[in-house]
Amino acid sequence: MNRFVSKGKVTMKRIRPYTAALILSFAAAAFAEVKPNQLFTDHAVLQSGMPVPVWGTADPGERVVVTLGKRTQSAITGPDGKWMIKLGKMSPAGPFTMTIQGKNTVVVNDVLVGEDWIGSGQSNMAFTVSKKAASFAGMLDEDKEIAAANYPQLRIFMAVTNKTYEPQSEIKGEWKIATPENAAAFSAVAYLFGRDLNQALKEPVGMIVVAFGASTAESWISRPVMSGDPQLRPMLSRFDDLYRFYQSHPNATTDQSPPGPQTINSRPGKPGPLRDPVQDQHQPTVLYNGMVHPILPFAMRGVIWYQGESIVGGKAGVALYPHVMETLVKDWRAEWGEGDFPFYCVQLPPLKNPSNNPMVREGQAKLLSLRHTGMAVTLDVGDPTNVHPKDKEPVGDRLSRIALANVYGKKLEFSGPVYTGMKVRGSEIVVTFKHAEGLTGKGGPLEWFQVAGADGKYVDATAKVRGKTVAVHSDQVPAPVSVRYAWDNYPQGANLVNSAGLPAAPFRSDSQDALATISKEFTGK
Repeated sequence: MNRFVSKGKVTMKRIRPYTAALILSFAAAAFAEVKPNQLFTDHAVLQSGMPVPVWGTADPGERVVVTLGKRTQSAITGPDGKWMIKLGKMSPAGPFTMTIQGKNTVVVNDVLVGEDWIGSGQSNMAFTVSKKAASFAGMLDEDKEIAAANYPQLRIFMAVTNKTYEPQSEIKGEWKIATPENAAAFSAVAYLFGRDLNQALKEPVGMIVVAFGASTAESWISRPVMSGDPQLRPMLSRFDDLYRFYQSHPNATTDQSPPGPQTINSRPGKPGPLRDPVQDQHQPTVLYNGMVHPILPFAMRGVIWYQGESIVGGKAGVALYPHVMETLVKDWRAEWGEGDFPFYCVQLPPLKNPSNNPMVREGQAKLLSLRHTGMAVTLDVGDPTNVHPKDKEPVGDRLSRIALANVYGKKLEFSGPVYTGMKVRGSEIVVTFKHAEGLTGKGGPLEWFQVAGADGKYVDATAKVRGKTVAVHSDQVPAPVSVRYAWDNYPQGANLVNSAGLPAAPFRSDSQDALATISKEFTGK
C-alpha cells in the first residue's frame, strides 16, 4: 500500500504486483551492491611499507574479493554490512587497477603506491592555492603556482566538510591529480608539502585534507577520550547540555539557551536564533565524528596540522591548550593503531589580534615533548591584519624539511634555533640553542631580545651572536635573571636564524613558572 497526498487529501492506492516486485528488486540490488569507502576510488595513493586496509559495505555475509596487481585478499561481510581486507606491504609503484568483487564488481583505476599524509586543522590548512576557490585564500603568486602544478604522482583528496553528533563511516570527496586544472582548489599547505616530498623522494605522494575554518582542537577529538579526561569532560558536558536543549527547543534564541563556547577572538553578539550546536566547529567531537572517523584506519605515514587561533576559554583555555593538543595526538595515534606516527604542527605566525600571542605559540611548542613531533616556525611570514597570510611557500617547505629529515633520512637542516637554556654571567645572559649552526641576525643586528631582573620587568636588550650562543645585555638591568625573545603578538623584525635561514621560535626562560601560575589561577590546580 502507498500513501500519498493529492489535492489536500490523503488517499490510498494499491501497488500493482509487477510494480511492487520492481521496487523490491531495486531495493535488494542497492543493499547488495559492493561499495568501497570513498578513499578507494580512481587516482588513489595507497601507503607503501605497511599493511593497507581496504574496506567498504556489501550485503551481509557476502564474500568480497579485492585484487591489486598480483595481490588478492578476500573477506566475508559482517552482519552490519561492513567488510575489510588488508593488503600486504607494498613498495612504491603503479599505476595499478584495483578490482573489488562481490555480487557486482567495482573497478578502481590509476592507483599508485607511495607515501600518504593527512593535512588537518582550521582555515589555514583549508586555505586554497587560488582565491578563486576560496575568497579568503590565494597564494602570493597563485597564477605561477597553478601553471607549474604538473606532478602526475601527486594526488590530493579534499574531503567535504561534515560535522555530526555520531561517528560516521562515509566521507565525501575525490582524489585529484596535481595538474593546473585541479591545483586551484587544493589546500596550499598540503599541496606544497606533498609536492616537495614527491620531488625529493621521486615516489607517489597522496594528501588527504580534513580541515575546517575556525575549528577548535577539541572538535577533532573522539567522545570516549573527551569523556574519560577530567580536564576535557566539562567541554563535552556543556556541548551535550546545549545539544539536548536545542533538540527540545528548536525555535529558541541564544539568550534563552545554555551558553556556547567563546574563543579568544570571539566578539559579543546580539541574541538571535539558536544554531544547531552540532554545526558549530568550536564544539567537541563534531569534526572527529564527521571527518576523522570515516577515514580510519586508512594507512598513512603521518599528519601535518595547522590550527591554533580558535581556542575556547580565554586565558584558562590557553593554559589548557597544550593538554588538548597532546590528547588529540594520543587519541589519533591510538585510533590508527600505527604507533607513534609523525605529527607536525605549524606554529602561529605574527598577527595583531588576541589569538596569535606568545602564550599560544608557547603552548604549541609544548607538543614537542611527545615523540615524533615537529613544529614549523612561521615568525617571519605573518601579516599584521590578515589571519590568513598568503605566503604559504615557507610553511610547506619547513614542514617537508621536518619530514624529509626525520622520516626519510635526508641530510638537511629541518629546524631553526631551539632554545635549550641560559646562564647569567655578570651583567649579561648567555643563551644556548640546538640547531645553532651559523647563528645570525637576518638582515642586520639581532632584534626583539629582552631581559628582566628580580622584579620581572622586561626591557629591550642588546643581543650578539657568540658562536652557537647569544649574549644578551641591558644597562638598565645590571643583574638579569631571565631572558625572552619575540615575546609579542606581532614581533616585526624578529630575525634570529641559523645557516639554513630557518627562524628561531619565540621563547622565555621563565616559562614554566609562568605557566604554572596561570594554570593555578584559572583551573584551581
